[in-house]
Amino acid sequence: MHGIPIQTRRLLATLSTLALAIAAAGCGQPLASTPSASRPTAAAEPAPSARPSAPPSPTMAPTPTPAPAPSATPTVPPSATIAPTPGATSTPSPATDPVFVGAGDIAACGSDGAEMTARLLDQIQGTVFTLGDNAYESGTAKQFRDCYDPTWGRHKARTRPSPGNHDYVTPGAAAYYDYFGESAGPDRHGYYSFELGAWHIVSLNSEIDAGPESAQAQWLAADLAAHPAACTLAYWHKPIFSSGSVHGNDRHMRPIWNILVHAGADVVLNGHDHIYERFAPQTVDGVADPQGMREFIVGVGGAEQYGIGEIQPNSEVRAKGLFGVLKLTLHAASYDWEFVPAKAGAFSDAGNAGCVMAARS
Repeated sequence: MHGIPIQTRRLLATLSTLALAIAAAGCGQPLASTPSASRPTAAAEPAPSARPSAPPSPTMAPTPTPAPAPSATPTVPPSATIAPTPGATSTPSPATDPVFVGAGDIAACGSDGAEMTARLLDQIQGTVFTLGDNAYESGTAKQFRDCYDPTWGRHKARTRPSPGNHDYVTPGAAAYYDYFGESAGPDRHGYYSFELGAWHIVSLNSEIDAGPESAQAQWLAADLAAHPAACTLAYWHKPIFSSGSVHGNDRHMRPIWNILVHAGADVVLNGHDHIYERFAPQTVDGVADPQGMREFIVGVGGAEQYGIGEIQPNSEVRAKGLFGVLKLTLHAASYDWEFVPAKAGAFSDAGNAGCVMAARS
């Protein structure tokens, strides 16, 4: 080798190195890296059992579904007026005609009847009347305080009373007049009048003199002459006509009836017998007459209940064993009546009629 030129020796060394590298690659031996040569990177083969997987399809993010906007309810401005739907009337209702409601024979502390009828009044607007025997048994101040006041006394401010025989058990009905004050009329006479809508209303006293020459009869004639009206109603305690089993007919107020009929009065309200009864219009002698007065007995305000006795002529409707009130709606030339029982469905009576003087005009 010493005789071989140095260039040849370098060439042989290079070839020798190259041969070794080829041999090593064939035997799977790693080739030692040389500073001057870069080792190529081999591509890895897939494992025989592995099947190439298709790249997963891209998952699309779900498009959010927008929440539906709540349907808006149109708000009507306070000043806006809604037009009426076709067929509806926009005509305002006329003013309500006055209501006159009540009963007689009312408050006994041992009975819950007065509370039952007072609850009816709680639900009925209007002017309240009483038909006498307001506080049992004797019309004392204590009985007005303990029996009447907790029940019908709730409506004292709108009540126009009349006295009864039990109120006069206390001398001069003193507790009655003390309790009701000016509402019971002037000077403790027990009779007075007032206007209610188109109607002239007269409260009278069956417990004092009622003869043709009595102060009460003379006052009544003058009052009716001073207050001519198309419709007139009067009320007091003891009825002239009654089918009640305890008291029946009472003649005491016949002169008063005649004065009223002569003036064209329409309706008279009474108590005393603890029943409900309605009569057809009639004369003072009990003869049916369309120009006469129609009498109602409403002695069912809460006291002990009575029975029915001999049926009187012209009696149209009768009921016993119940509590209730009579509700009258007073129109300009007519009236409606409705008996309202304390127990719903117990009994009913309703109707209407024209006024006598209105028919004449």
